[in-house]
Amino acid sequence: MNPLLRGENFVSIRFLRIDYKIRGVLRKKRLMKKQLIILLFLGLGLNSFAQDYASFEEMKNKIISKTIPIISVQNLKKVENTKKPLVILDAREKNEYNVSHIKKAQYVGYDHFNIKSLKAIDKESTIVVYCSVGYRSEKIGEKLKRAGFNKVLNLQGGIFEWVNEGYPVVDENGNATNKVHAYNASWGKWITKGEKVYE
Repeated sequence: MNPLLRGENFVSIRFLRIDYKIRGVLRKKRLMKKQLIILLFLGLGLNSFAQDYASFEEMKNKIISKTIPIISVQNLKKVENTKKPLVILDAREKNEYNVSHIKKAQYVGYDHFNIKSLKAIDKESTIVVYCSVGYRSEKIGEKLKRAGFNKVLNLQGGIFEWVNEGYPVVDENGNATNKVHAYNASWGKWITKGEKVYE
């Protein structure tokens, strides 16, 4: 074979490889751009999700699907003051729980929720789950139901409504506090009493 033709083939293969590499880089860039747009959309969507309601009352009713029976903060307060056995679970993140939580509430979290952490709880116990406004607690409530817990209730309005009604909360050391974690500025607007914390 003519050596010049061999060289021509070599150059063609080399250019072909470079072309594939360039196309690969461009594909990655397009994919990264799409991912960035999706992330921005989700971030803006979550904030607007908190702002799309005319009132707290409307928001707390529409944000949940009611897949788990609800309990009002007033009814929880009544039950809390009786001798009835009751388990209260906090489905927020640890930093939120540490700022303040309902007295006797057990931290279970949301992102890293593990059903095994509740193995000591009787499946026939009445369990009230809460978060900031009721969305995350409903999702944890659904997991509890699937795990065989039969008496699960979601605190409608969450700790925001609890604090807005003037009911007490305690900090990580069990001391009374007026602080409440507001999640972020978009959601924090629904807190009308107490000191908002964003850290």
